[in-house]
Amino acid sequence: MTEEKAACILAIDQGTTSTRAIIFDKDGTPRAQATRDLPQIFLKDGWVEHDAVEIWHATQDVCRRALAEFGDVKKIAAIGITNQRETMVVWDRATGQPLHNAIVWQDRRTAEQCTELKERGLEDAITEKTGLLLDPYFSATKIVWLLDHVSGARARAERGELACGTIDSWLIWNLTNGARHVTDVTNASRTMLFNIGTLDWDPEILSWLDIPRDLLPEVLECADDFGMVDSDILGAGIPICGVAGDQQAAGIGQACFEPGMVKSTYGTGCFILLNTGAQRVRPAHRLLTTLAYSLKGETAYAVEGSIFMAGATVQWLRDGLKLIERAEDTEALAARADPHGGVYLVPAFTGLGAPYWDPHARASIVGLTRDSGIPDLVRAALDAVCYQTRDLMEAMAFDGGDQAHRMRVDGGMAANAWFMQRLADLTGRPVECPRGQQATALGAACLAGLEVGLYPSTGHFAQQWRVAQTYEPMISADQRETLYTGWRAAIARTVSRV
Repeated sequence: MTEEKAACILAIDQGTTSTRAIIFDKDGTPRAQATRDLPQIFLKDGWVEHDAVEIWHATQDVCRRALAEFGDVKKIAAIGITNQRETMVVWDRATGQPLHNAIVWQDRRTAEQCTELKERGLEDAITEKTGLLLDPYFSATKIVWLLDHVSGARARAERGELACGTIDSWLIWNLTNGARHVTDVTNASRTMLFNIGTLDWDPEILSWLDIPRDLLPEVLECADDFGMVDSDILGAGIPICGVAGDQQAAGIGQACFEPGMVKSTYGTGCFILLNTGAQRVRPAHRLLTTLAYSLKGETAYAVEGSIFMAGATVQWLRDGLKLIERAEDTEALAARADPHGGVYLVPAFTGLGAPYWDPHARASIVGLTRDSGIPDLVRAALDAVCYQTRDLMEAMAFDGGDQAHRMRVDGGMAANAWFMQRLADLTGRPVECPRGQQATALGAACLAGLEVGLYPSTGHFAQQWRVAQTYEPMISADQRETLYTGWRAAIARTVSRV
């Protein structure tokens, strides 16, 4: 393909609450896009599912609408895919039909199974192999649950009749009409089945959990040949050339290619990645080691902290409590709150992630008085994301992040100027917002562009990155510490360990 005929990338961004397609030109500028919301399925306390067929239909829909707006499918050089991580689908290889709804990363139904694995003394070995802690958050125990609770699934898996994978694998299988069952190293590294030292599925862990190896996809680098889209689906046979889990894709989209660089994404949850380069750091403060990316035989590692409820807390204010009509309303309401109100919200609706890792914790509100009102609850919700970010940054400071004096921030909440300033104030670090807020999709586009030659190198891509606005801390250190002390007290009343 010549550059004139194929100089753009179609990025598919399949997230927890929506599916999006964006077409980027070679300068990283969006040329067309389409979005479709994804319904959430809450069956009982701690159970969260998605309809995998709906995800596939939504992906086709947004891609077709973006291509229709763009106008010329022949100018699409490749497709890049980024996706919600850890969410797991099992499907029939012959029919392509899922056996069950996808079990979402937020789902906590396998908490007791994780406890049993810990009691068998397996956590240290699993952490050493995978960089992860034993927690329902990751994909492995979701697979076991599906094999054990869907009638006949385990026997069929052992006969090689089933396939499983994270959402990228599910989409690639469908886009290629079942020709490819593949994933990339970043998504594989979030399953709790992948050895991040050998870069392969770990046979011991598969044996411990009784998961057949043939059930799992082939693992490729982030920029690689993932297959060709069936021409009947999008009107042309477009190669899929880049794949990364959403948080790693955001790090790539934020051009965090050098050790010590930090990105923080505020979407449904909040996820902070510290690039540690070729060095695999073993965190001492209950953070995770994961793969940042693998390109041309070179692997970069990262330390990650995960906050389960960020934008999802704002959704709760809107959909659960009906306190706001739109997420954008939080900005004005938070600014009206009493700055000395002393209200703290600990959003442990699905347990707490790093650095607490308490799947049994549940949300609490501390410090309410008769004077407390809607603005105070809204501010407490936004403050909770800031305090949890500080929790993670302080833990990272002990694991190689002591030089991470600033954060590159993206995600839907980054559009809230009050929240961005508050984040700088409560963490004590400058916050850099990039030009454009589509870092995750842009990262997927970067990977595909690297594979087909639109970007000659990561350095070339990094030169295009620009800061749109920097927020500097404006409150005193004493104010910051007083507020954070209140947060720590609220946490202590919510979880059994601090």
